[in-house]
Order: sequence, then C-alpha cells, then structure tokens
Amino acid sequence: MAVLPGVLGSTLMLAAAAANAPGYRLLEKIQVGGQGGWDYLTVDSRHHRLFVSHGNKVEVIATGTLKKAGEILDTPGAHGIALAPEVGKGYISAGNANRVVVFDWETLKVVGSIPAGEKPDAIIYDPGSARILVANGESNNLTVIDPKAGKAVATIALGGVPEFLVADARGSAWVNLEDKNEMIMLDLKTNRVAKHIPLTGCDKPSSMDMDRTTRRLFAGCRNKVLAVVDADRASVVANVPIGDHVDATVFDPARKLVFNSNGDGTITVIREETPDRFSVLETAVTQRGAKTMALDPESNAIYLSTAEGLSSTATGGPSSKGPAVKTGPFVVLVLTPAVRMQNRSGDR
Repeated sequence: MAVLPGVLGSTLMLAAAAANAPGYRLLEKIQVGGQGGWDYLTVDSRHHRLFVSHGNKVEVIATGTLKKAGEILDTPGAHGIALAPEVGKGYISAGNANRVVVFDWETLKVVGSIPAGEKPDAIIYDPGSARILVANGESNNLTVIDPKAGKAVATIALGGVPEFLVADARGSAWVNLEDKNEMIMLDLKTNRVAKHIPLTGCDKPSSMDMDRTTRRLFAGCRNKVLAVVDADRASVVANVPIGDHVDATVFDPARKLVFNSNGDGTITVIREETPDRFSVLETAVTQRGAKTMALDPESNAIYLSTAEGLSSTATGGPSSKGPAVKTGPFVVLVLTPAVRMQNRSGDR
C-alpha cells in the first residue's frame, strides 16, 4: 500500500519527537503525611533541599536522601517560597495572614514577617532589581520588598487578579492577570505598569516562565493551551496544547524544554525548536492534583505535591482559597528522565 508523503513526514516527525523525549517516570513517592492544602515548590540547589508549601507550614525535603529534613511553621495558608542569596533569607507568602514570613536560609528559623496585600500568593526573587515580588490575589496588586531593608518599598496596582509572575533580571517583570486573559509588563525601575499584552487564544492564564535568551514568555492557560509570547514585540507567537488545570510552567534553558504540570495527573513536555516554533515531546504521568512542580537544574528531577485519595475527576486540591477538604495523606512525587533511572538502577 502506498504511503502519502504528508503522512510519512508526520509519522517521521512524531517518531523523532518520541526518540528525543526525556521519558520522565515516577522514581519515588515521598510519604510526608498530614492534611492541608498545597501550592508551590522551590528547589534550594545551594543546600540540596526542597521547600514544599503544605497548609500552614512549609515542608523541607533533603533532595539527596528524599527524606523530610525539617519544617517551617507559622505560615498560615502557605503558597510560595522565594530565596534571596544576597541576604541569606527565604520568604514565604502566607495567604491567610496577608504577610510574608521571613526565615533564615541556613537554620530554617522564622526571623520576621513583612505586611503584604490581601491573599499573597505567587512570590519570586528578581536578582536584577534585588527585590522580592509578591502577587496579592485579592487586592489586585503587587508588593515589592527590599530584602536588605527588610520591608516593603512599593505597591503596584495591577487592575486585575494576578496569578503568577516572572522577571528578566534586566529591570522588567511580567504578571498573568487571570481574570483579564492578559499579561502585563512592569518597569521595576519605576514600579509602574509599562504595557498590557492580550493573550490571544488563552483563557485564565495561571502559570509562567521565561526563556531569557530568546525573550520568550510561557503562559500556561486553563483552556489547555500554553501561550508563547514575544516579550519585546508584546504579542503571542504560538499556542501549544497542554493538559487540564495547569498551575506551574518551568523552562529548562539547558535542554530548551518547557514543562507544564497539570492537575489532571500529567506533565506536558514541550521543546523550543526555534523562538517561534514549539513541539510537544511527551505527556508524562504523575498523579491527580499534582498541579505545581519544581525542577532541579542539577539532577533534572521534577518534584510535585499532591494528596492520596483524590477523585478521578479532581484537578486540584484544597487550598486557602476555599473551604477545608479532607483528603488522603500528603505526598511529594519525584520524577526523573528514563536515562537517569537506568543509571540509578545500574549502580545498585
């Protein structure tokens, strides 16, 4: 039977993509236990630790042993964790307390707190401006913190509900506005909104990361799309299909891969072929509710948090934004590329 050239070409492209896929598989399931909501995770490469938000505390996992190494308490409605190397401190957005909890990066002891807006959620550290940026989900603004001064130095009105943000370390930052289906660009030198970017084809932008070399922004959208934005032209250049209920997008500059963790129990792995062309390499299986993640740049391991016992239709878990929901025990999933798994088993 004759094979049409177009069909053959598509088949070869799919086969090539499959051959180049990292092949992420579950390596370990860390049994943390306990109840409570969950949100962001942050890898601490300096101390080989993983910070995991969990209810009113942050769990600390040693990435070498995959065992619990500690916890940071008194963080009501913990959401995100940002690390500021210059001052040796970490910052946790406590969504139920309208403040940012400050802890010592070495000892993990809480050393203070800084007032924020209503329901502080996503939080990042921008090395370019040496500022902590906090997205306040219910006051529609951004709190700018100077780590050295130990206080908030500005509040930026956003005009919409911020979901996640990223900075380019060159004086600019971008924030997803979930209720506006747009992204806004911030000038961190003046602490003002510089530009509004409509996210064509994107509904409810939630997650975000950036390729700082090609100046491409990646916005994960709840209509199962990754919107790719040219940061300088302020326009969408591609829409790529992803899974359901994305809540974290992470770019790996070394491998030119964009990871999207979806609450439906998958990770969509996308390759940046060129600045304007992207292809789906694989859909890795995780677990229901594992909607946020962190990538370890040294080991290429991916960490995700969720709870056992979620329903087959669940795409998220309990959070500080909703009523208390009882689930099964809290767990952290560890996924690694197939090559690393083979090496690990060969060393035993």
